[in-house]
Amino acid sequence: MEDTKIMTITDENGQEKEVEIILTFEDDKNKKKYVLFTEANTDDGNVYAYSYDEDGNMIDIEDEEEWNMCQEVLGAFLEEDE
Repeated sequence: MEDTKIMTITDENGQEKEVEIILTFEDDKNKKKYVLFTEANTDDGNVYAYSYDEDGNMIDIEDEEEWNMCQEVLGAFLEEDE
């Protein structure tokens, strides 16, 4: 990824963390917006996915179908990026 996009989030313990955005997208089916990111400055390989509202509030993804959709979008994005 050439253009690194960093944002700061506050975790459930009130700690601020810098994260690197991998991609954002909107699902036309459920009209939700999603952000996929990793923690900046780590190489643990974990990717986090959240939906977000128009105010930028991140919302946990609890539905298995949504998780699967995010994994598919990430997989397609990574294949395209190669």
